[in-house]
Amino acid sequence: MDTLSLILDDMHFEGVVFASTHNTAPWAWSLATPGLASFHIVTSGQAWLMREGLPPTLIQTGDLFVLPAGCAHRIQDKPQTLAVPADLLPIMAQGAHDTPRLHGGGGVACTLISGHARFDVGMAAPLIAALPAEMHVRGLGEAPPLWLAIGLQFLAQEVATPRPAQQAIINRLGDILFMECIRDHVESVPEGSGNWLAALKDRALSSALAQIHRDPRRAWTVPELAAHACLSRSAFAERFSQVVGEPPLTYLTRHRMRLAARHLGSTALTVGKVAELVGYASEAAFSQAFKRAHGVSPSGWRQQTGASDA
Repeated sequence: MDTLSLILDDMHFEGVVFASTHNTAPWAWSLATPGLASFHIVTSGQAWLMREGLPPTLIQTGDLFVLPAGCAHRIQDKPQTLAVPADLLPIMAQGAHDTPRLHGGGGVACTLISGHARFDVGMAAPLIAALPAEMHVRGLGEAPPLWLAIGLQFLAQEVATPRPAQQAIINRLGDILFMECIRDHVESVPEGSGNWLAALKDRALSSALAQIHRDPRRAWTVPELAAHACLSRSAFAERFSQVVGEPPLTYLTRHRMRLAARHLGSTALTVGKVAELVGYASEAAFSQAFKRAHGVSPSGWRQQTGASDA
């Protein structure tokens, strides 16, 4: 697999939670999903997205608006609406509906599909931090993305009528739309931007990153990674540090610690087994590295997350 696919696989996408709403002015919704990407799709009409400290953003028919970090926001009929925002999360928690939820005061209409993705927040943290706070993909204009047009048409058809496996299909489609947004952004990141996502467009660095994500337990050395990048050791180390923002082995250690946190929080594997899975022959060395990264011992992390040792 290519490097971005490996990084996305590490995030362990588990589908989306969504709500379909038919809104009539005045209306307003609030939504906050810290660490989990939230999104809104306008299937008809228009809406305004409001974030504290930022100007309002107009979202029109066919637009997809993604907030990768799930920051708190409102979506409403107009910037100065008189409507009191209602919380969207409880509506999403109810699952798929036969018909869109009706909301508002009976005025101008707007139909929305809103939701948030479900994935491993810890594993996704570096990617989410590298993405912009918001991603607005416009469905109108001279050249809307073909993937968005096809995806929205499919999504609108899927939510129109209850059918078997509807939620599973929408989960997969939601994942795809979010991944397409990420892919579009990665392709637009310029060289020298200071964003480590630029490394995914650099064939040499991307090859080295792929090796780390494909086999994180291996005792990688800088010369070995440089060989995969087809660069000299010094040229590779300098280029990696400049583009990614940290040395190769530091990146490897951080990735291993995120993997370890996932294993400790979601499985009953012993600390020794987790150490082995992320490339440590010594449980003591692993425990020291984990505490440096997370500020707590592996056992302490496990207690905080509610998992138990085997």
